[in-house]
Amino acid sequence: MTYMFAFGVFSAAFGVSALAGLVATIGVGSMAAGLGYTIASGEDAKKKQASALSKQESAQAQAVKAAEGQRMTSEMAINQANRKKPDVSSIMQAAGESASGGAAGTMLTGPTGVNPNALSLGKSTLLGS
Repeated sequence: MTYMFAFGVFSAAFGVSALAGLVATIGVGSMAAGLGYTIASGEDAKKKQASALSKQESAQAQAVKAAEGQRMTSEMAINQANRKKPDVSSIMQAAGESASGGAAGTMLTGPTGVNPNALSLGKSTLLGS
C-alpha cells in the first residue's frame, strides 16, 4: 500500500512508526521555522524602533531650533518696542544753561574758562614773536 504526503510517497512497508517519525520531524522543522521567523521578526522590529527613535530625535532637535529662533525674534521685537529714545529737550536745556556762562564756559572748564597761565609751558613769549 502506498501513501502520498506533501513530502513524498511512502509505502506501507515503513509502517506506522516511520510515519510517526516523519510527523515528529515535520513538527520539529516547523518549530525551527517558527523560531527563525520570530527572531527575524524581532530583529526587524528592533530596526524599525531604532529608525523611529532616530526620527523622533531629529524632530525634537528641529523643534528646539525653531523655538530658539522664535524666542530670538520675539526678544528682538520686544527690545525694538522698548528702545530708549534720547530726551532731546533736557539736553538742549542743559546746553543752553551752560552757554549762559560765556563762550569759555564748558562742562570741563566751568563758567570762568581756563587760566591762561596754566597753559604756558615755561615760556613767556607768544608764538611767532
